[in-house]
Amino acid sequence: MKLKRKNGLRATALGALAVSGALVLTACGSDDNSGGGDNSAKPTTASSEVCKDAKGQLLASGSSAQKNAMDLWVKNYMATCSGVEVNYKSSSSGEGIVAFNQGTVGFAGSDSALKPEEVADSKKMCTDGGQGINLPMVGGPIAIGYHLEGVDSLVLDAPTLAKIFDSKIKNWDDAAIKALNPDAKLPNKPIQAFHRSEDSGTTQNLGKYLGASAASDWKYEAEKKWPAPGGQAASGSAGVATQVKQVDGSIGYFELSYATSQQISTVKIDTGASAPVEASSENASKAIAAAKIKGTGKDLALDLDYTTKADGAYPIVLVTYEIACDKGNKPATLATMKSFLTFTSSEDGQKVLSEAGYAPIPAEINAKVRETVASLS
Repeated sequence: MKLKRKNGLRATALGALAVSGALVLTACGSDDNSGGGDNSAKPTTASSEVCKDAKGQLLASGSSAQKNAMDLWVKNYMATCSGVEVNYKSSSSGEGIVAFNQGTVGFAGSDSALKPEEVADSKKMCTDGGQGINLPMVGGPIAIGYHLEGVDSLVLDAPTLAKIFDSKIKNWDDAAIKALNPDAKLPNKPIQAFHRSEDSGTTQNLGKYLGASAASDWKYEAEKKWPAPGGQAASGSAGVATQVKQVDGSIGYFELSYATSQQISTVKIDTGASAPVEASSENASKAIAAAKIKGTGKDLALDLDYTTKADGAYPIVLVTYEIACDKGNKPATLATMKSFLTFTSSEDGQKVLSEAGYAPIPAEINAKVRETVASLS
């Protein structure tokens, strides 16, 4: 599936934004992103309130899953709030949390909620008795991308995916894959499965899906470090997507925006619903809409249903959290951080997500995010 719907709009939003590594944008230095067109923010009376007290430079790092969304947000924010510089370093969820707990960034991005030990570590950095909290900001499907010459449509289910990524299914013409794709001309070709080389929330969310939906075939704990033997490793979602794009016979996992921007075919998932479900923003939204808040106090960590069989609900989803202190944030960047996160959680900020291959956070939950952002101190 190559996402023909909205393809032109998404290509406009992402084509000029597929840049690896950290992106530093200043109000007068975004020529490379002039192709954003319709997604560019225009200053308004309301936006002047968003920009109030924002100044200087804001550093953040973490999740590469949200990189394309963050690129777009930073570009639009800079067009709205002049004189402010935002630098988001796309690395990994694990590295972002470490940087946050070491106090080297204003906030971090993570595709998994903070663990209890990570919350404990955050209390050493957050002053005034504060601690790190999870603010859901980006939703979206984890696409299973593949490159198989002559096969333009592919259906897999959770048990088959688990066996592929666990090196139990080694060839594309395996009987299990044939059963799910009776009309496809599957070649007698080795499967080359790619996974993330560093700690990754995307890896952990894939593991949660496989553990919930294929428990008898995926025996590993859902951790950020890739658990299974075999396969090949690549750095970041961008690295995995690049390998899948280049290598015939390959399969890997990454956020939908990477598949969209590089025109990588993606797998439809047989969930047991009336028809296999494709990876799309709309279908991911159907799954994320059923999420429940499991965090307490100001923490808004979500509980996702990876076993949904609802028609049109794509089950392999993640939510990326921005990690900040509930209180005791760094005084020098507090106002700018609140300004930026107010912008990303705004109606306009969330609206551009679906145009870029992501899924907006459900309105009821996002209202709580905006309320929490306003209360940060």
